Amino acid sequence: MNEDEQIKNSKSYLWDTMKRDQDHNQMFLTLDKSIGGSTKGTKRDLINAFRKFFDEEVDDSQEIDEGEESHKLNQVEGEKSSKKKAENSCIEQHTEAISTVPVDKRIKKRAKKTTKDLDITLETSKDTEDCNKNDISEHEAEPWTVLAHKKPQKEWVPYNPKTMRPPALNGDTKHVKIMSWNVNGLRALLKLESFSALELAHRENFDVLCLQETKLQEKDVEAIKQRLLEGYDNSFWTCSVSKLGYSGTAIISRIPPLSVKYGLGIPDHDSEGRLVTTEFDSFYLISGYVPNSGDGLKRLSYRIADWDPSLSNYMKELEKSKPVILTGDLNCAHEEIDIYNPAGNKRSAGFTIEERTSFQENFLKKGFVDTFRKHHPNVVGYTYWGFRHGGRKTNKGWRLDYFLVSESIAETVHDSYILPDVAGSDHCPIGLVLKL
Repeated sequence: MNEDEQIKNSKSYLWDTMKRDQDHNQMFLTLDKSIGGSTKGTKRDLINAFRKFFDEEVDDSQEIDEGEESHKLNQVEGEKSSKKKAENSCIEQHTEAISTVPVDKRIKKRAKKTTKDLDITLETSKDTEDCNKNDISEHEAEPWTVLAHKKPQKEWVPYNPKTMRPPALNGDTKHVKIMSWNVNGLRALLKLESFSALELAHRENFDVLCLQETKLQEKDVEAIKQRLLEGYDNSFWTCSVSKLGYSGTAIISRIPPLSVKYGLGIPDHDSEGRLVTTEFDSFYLISGYVPNSGDGLKRLSYRIADWDPSLSNYMKELEKSKPVILTGDLNCAHEEIDIYNPAGNKRSAGFTIEERTSFQENFLKKGFVDTFRKHHPNVVGYTYWGFRHGGRKTNKGWRLDYFLVSESIAETVHDSYILPDVAGSDHCPIGLVLKL
């Protein structure tokens, strides 16, 4: 083939390439008009506008069933994958055309450079993909390290106990370490092969363990006591008598308490085994399981008009002699930062405005301090994830478990923390380290 024919073929190839680009531009212009965008701007602007429109369409729904959400995500990923394959196919065809058209030395040099740039781009994309896979793997192992919230504020960060807990106190500083956990059925937890009470005790070395929702009956307590870890010889249990296998709280301690009290001393509140109080030298400790307002908010009125004021008055009475610590499942996500989807749960038990106002009025305004929020004002940390939708895997949870302390000892709290890696219940344990 002579030089004129080479030039002619090169021009023909370039003309076909320009024509194909014009067709692509027309396609994006048509798409952009259909979503109400501007037809002006570069191809990149049009693509970005289309992507923004698509993202907004996906985010518009506040509540999506997990199955439906999974289906939509798979569909989106499929479309993205198809588009990417098509783009890669175009790139391969383009590269092949460049390499097969006979051109002069100058054009060959450009083709080699283009192919080299393409190889670098593809290699970089592969490295990025591998990096993203590693990130996804890490997030799957520790989902709580991902900021999961429908409407996050710019200053919010996810809770990570590995990086956010202070150094342990040295042996010369006198302190007490308290843990609390809604176990959602103690007997079921102890049967789990994946759970080891001994391992948890060795790892955390707690002095006192408070339990909620043990679901024990009084006839079960003695058998459970026989299975307690060595050194934790002081345990105090209360069970529901109005509904068997329901509610139930306990305090297990290696420090002997000065006194123990069960319930509030009010018969209407004390039949469900929701409260145990132990007195120690420098404070009172209450393990509490606050009533859930229930399906259809059937117990909302009882919760905010009777239970919360009665518990608050009880705590203030104890406080006349020494500081008080209330811990447990308080069944209230107090602020929007404490729940993954605030907008979708405004009339859900645990996040109604009535419950949140009651929490504020009966506890926080009465001088009791939310220790986790005091130590971590802009941190998203959850303690409960519903089993129904697998919320724990994606960290779509609620913060329902608390340590509230009297204002007089709030500054002596060294650490208030969450242990999101401990499984076995729909709640995870929380902890408090208090200097004495």
